[in-house]
Amino acid sequence: MRHSGEMRLKDVPTASGGIARAAYEFAVRAHVPVRPLLKAANLTMQQAKNTQLRIAVKDQIKFLNLVAEKLDDEFLGIRLAQNADLRELGLLYYVMASSDSISDALRRGARYSTIHNEGVHIGYHTGKSVCLTFDYVGVARQPDRHQIEFFITILLRMCRKLSGLSLVPLRIKFMHHRSHLPAEFKALFGRDVEFACSADEVLYAGSIAQTPTINADPYLNALLVRYCEEAFTKRHKKSATWQLKVENAIIPLLPHGQARIGKIARELGVSRRTLARRLASEGLTFRKLLDRLRFDLATRYLREKDLPISEVAWLLGYRETSALSHAFRRWTGRTPRRQYHAKSLRRSRQFRPESRI
Repeated sequence: MRHSGEMRLKDVPTASGGIARAAYEFAVRAHVPVRPLLKAANLTMQQAKNTQLRIAVKDQIKFLNLVAEKLDDEFLGIRLAQNADLRELGLLYYVMASSDSISDALRRGARYSTIHNEGVHIGYHTGKSVCLTFDYVGVARQPDRHQIEFFITILLRMCRKLSGLSLVPLRIKFMHHRSHLPAEFKALFGRDVEFACSADEVLYAGSIAQTPTINADPYLNALLVRYCEEAFTKRHKKSATWQLKVENAIIPLLPHGQARIGKIARELGVSRRTLARRLASEGLTFRKLLDRLRFDLATRYLREKDLPISEVAWLLGYRETSALSHAFRRWTGRTPRRQYHAKSLRRSRQFRPESRI
């Protein structure tokens, strides 16, 4: 009989777990009790220590959030990526490092990245600029900050290591909100870093594409590409639930007040009626899903001490602060004050907003 964990992982996007294990080791060195955090993230001690075991991407995201909160480290993902040995990427690192050019390396890194993480698909586009995009598939984008920042930091380090040059991107965009990026990260990230954007992407000057890699090896690369293709085929997953598709489509549209069912249906290539029917098959309505998502985002944004209530309202797609206050009172019986403590917010997370709709 199969272990229940195996049955659960069969149907959800999984990751090799390297990021979660790095966070685990970081927390242990900081003398943080990790067992309760693992349990809260639906992970086991065996998964935290055994590099052969895969874990659900959503559990990895949750564990990173819990460790960051415990350590009071808002930039845990970036710090973990800065200290990681790039060779720990294994096959993915070596197929990129042995490629002829940065263009080849990035194209192969994008294609084979799902070997490590099935929940985030990387797109590679080249022309006047080199653009890498990050799309969440089968995993909700909204809870994540640390995993995506880890990915992008690793990408920036890889471009420098493979080229031997201090390459700096033209622009970086993140879908999640932050009020700032510390100066200590600017040398790697560059000066143009934007948050609360419609996409996660990294943009380089097009001239880097043909930059040769310093360890190009065409014979080794051909061999590794065959191995990667085999692994890539084995890791192919079915598409996400409609709930996750809709949530991920809503996130970039919320601040612009465009998160309406007609707009989302067009984004997903279906009719409004079809979208409503597919959500209904999962026991949801668009209104209920949007309300729940806003509640989850509101509780997170209100933790940020330097984020005004007016900006929280804008990020959630409310034109007036009063609309946010009304919604928050409906969800929790309270008003969203700036001094609202994180402890009371955590208690309010136990409330399910649809119960009042």
